[in-house]
Amino acid sequence: MNLYPPIEPFQNHFIKVSDLHTIHVEECGNPTGYPVVFLHGGPGGGIEPFYRQYFDPKFYRIILIDQRGSGKSIPFAELKENTTWDLVADVEKVRELLKIEKWLVFGGSWGSTLALVYAITHSTRVSELILRGIFLCRHEELQWFYQEGASWIFPDFWENYKNLIPENERHDFIKAYYKRLTSENETEKLQAAKVWSIWEASVSKLIPAKDYMDHYNDPAKALPFARIECHYFMNNAFLPSSNFILEQAHKIKHIPTIIVQGRYDVVCPAKSAWALHKALPQSELFLISDAGHSVTEPGITQVLLEATEKFKTKYK
Repeated sequence: MNLYPPIEPFQNHFIKVSDLHTIHVEECGNPTGYPVVFLHGGPGGGIEPFYRQYFDPKFYRIILIDQRGSGKSIPFAELKENTTWDLVADVEKVRELLKIEKWLVFGGSWGSTLALVYAITHSTRVSELILRGIFLCRHEELQWFYQEGASWIFPDFWENYKNLIPENERHDFIKAYYKRLTSENETEKLQAAKVWSIWEASVSKLIPAKDYMDHYNDPAKALPFARIECHYFMNNAFLPSSNFILEQAHKIKHIPTIIVQGRYDVVCPAKSAWALHKALPQSELFLISDAGHSVTEPGITQVLLEATEKFKTKYK
């Protein structure tokens, strides 16, 4: 299957969710169709136009949210009042404002984390889950990608990430990057944002793609992505325990769930998808044998499209 043709939103909303934050929300596809909410990655990644193309626009009412500080939401790259629980509350506020009873929740990478926490918190409002590149934000996952682990597989790309930080700070790369990403020195902040973001982009695909790395040479992409990610990871995603999602997974066992995971995902290794599948015995797990982390990997795209098609049949 190929992605659906490009479409434009039929409605853009700017919703004031606090005294500080206003979030941008798109509605696309069928205004009276079956509602699906797309939760982007990062945190800090923002909406990309091609995200709309994973859903049949004749069937689905497609809602995409720029999370706090991301995309067209304002203030840009803001860390204050920006926690997982703020984002969960925002998703629920969007549902209420759009007068949606229940919706399909679709999230990849960090979007899978947010989708799971939202579903655990508002289980009666989620009709199905489609999750890709599972990230449970556990301590060991963060250590693997930002401290030591992925570095053993991609030592060449790791070199740039490592070399930005003086040797005496390398025992805690997340903390060292956070110091720079929250610096008053704009040059230092931007340099750290680009290096942090390009490290992730470099290893996100099974075959590294230069255009994907170059995407983060744009400060408008790199700064919110790196700053907000690092802010969340410094704070264990503001979850009460490192294993919170797996501990609470019993609350969503009744929700039909499809998990799509690249076998060679270095950013969010398959161990987490496997653990989630074991915690949700009713879920379907698809391990894509020729894919890494990116939603654009052909095998991942294929199965995600099949998942959105499969759930259509429940409502015809």
